[in-house]
Amino acid sequence: MRLGLFGGTFDPIHYGHLLLAECCREQCRLDEVWFLPTATPPHKQDQQPTAAEHRVEMLELATAGNPTFSVCRHEIERGGVHYSVDTLAHFHSEDPGRELFFLMGADMLLDLPRWRDASRVCELAVPVAACRPGAGPIDFECLRGIASAERIELIRRHQVEMPQIDLSAGDLRRRVRQGQSIRYRVPPAVEKYIETHGLYRQPSPT
Repeated sequence: MRLGLFGGTFDPIHYGHLLLAECCREQCRLDEVWFLPTATPPHKQDQQPTAAEHRVEMLELATAGNPTFSVCRHEIERGGVHYSVDTLAHFHSEDPGRELFFLMGADMLLDLPRWRDASRVCELAVPVAACRPGAGPIDFECLRGIASAERIELIRRHQVEMPQIDLSAGDLRRRVRQGQSIRYRVPPAVEKYIETHGLYRQPSPT
């Protein structure tokens, strides 16, 4: 089984996330993509994300129409700060025969060498970098020192091209807070959920 793992706060999930996941699924021939909402991201420990139950429910609504997409609550149920290497090790030990692919934007790949135990991350899963048009070629040389030449070439072959879509969860929260529309930026069911539960009407606490 070729399994794509896509982590993030998803606060909220939007069409940019969904498009990245679908492009990776198609171009890397993944059998499934699991969305992994984080409890407390290591790089955002000074910020408090929206309650996990809301983020998970929005993910469920957004992915309901795609049988290859699932929402995995592993990090939410464990709670606290999680590092990618620990999450990948968990899924590897759960089924060593499963091929793991770690989905991310191209900018995250460039930062990968600074992650905790980055070399182990590259061993446990193939980092899949999604590149937007006009962004320029990805410098895979940044991975030297944490991955072998053979592994870097494998990662290079799994680079994914995706259409330009300029969306960010932070901007969506700002739009809701300022009373602006988020229609066509998130799935209708997610838009309705945000409205029904009054999410993002106040600034996120820091």
